[in-house]
Formats: sequence, structure tokens, C-alpha cells
Amino acid sequence: MPVNHRPARSLRVLLFPPDPALALRLGLQPDIEVVASALARPAVALVEELASVTALLAEDPECRVLVLTGSAHPGLRDAALAAGAAGLVLRDGPLEDLAESIRRASRGETVIDPSLSDP
Repeated sequence: MPVNHRPARSLRVLLFPPDPALALRLGLQPDIEVVASALARPAVALVEELASVTALLAEDPECRVLVLTGSAHPGLRDAALAAGAAGLVLRDGPLEDLAESIRRASRGETVIDPSLSDP
């Protein structure tokens, strides 16, 4: 029988839409548990569309939502924050940076990847 090496209070993260490869990589972090549904009450959700921010926050106002993006678009940072997102992070950046952004968002911080800041 496998032994669970997660801390008793692991950080629950929802990927919306689901991304099995990212879920696997994030699940290797000792303090992160990827959940399949908002019903699992995730602390942080990673989304790819701004419309998902408001939908998830309507379901669970305490969930911190980070928007994943591949590049900066004019106004994206402001639009994400106006929608209620806790930040904007790179989809394809280093896993360690993404995991740290998730941890920071769960502590109530606003997280904006420096490469995505508006000029």
C-alpha cells in the first residue's frame, strides 16, 4: 500500500480546464494536491479564460484564481484583476515559479509574473 507523503494540510489546486500533464507535474510538489472539481473546495484555481474567473468566484468566493497565459496582451493584467483574479502567471514558465505563485496566492497575495506586467 502506498504511503501518502503529503502534509496534513496540503494546498488544493483546481485546473480549469483540466490539464493532466500540468496536474501530474504540480502533484509532485509535496504541498500541492490537484483536485478535479470546485466541489473539493480548492484554495487556488488556475484558469485560462477570464470568464472562468467570475464563474469560479461565484461558486466559491474564497477561492483564489490565477489566470494562466502564454504572453502579455495589452490590458490583460488589468482585465484579470478587474474580474477578481488573484493574479496572472505564465502557462509555460518554470514549474517552481508556478508552484510559488500558487503558494503566494493562497496566502492572499496578488501575483503578477514580472514578464507579464504592462509596460
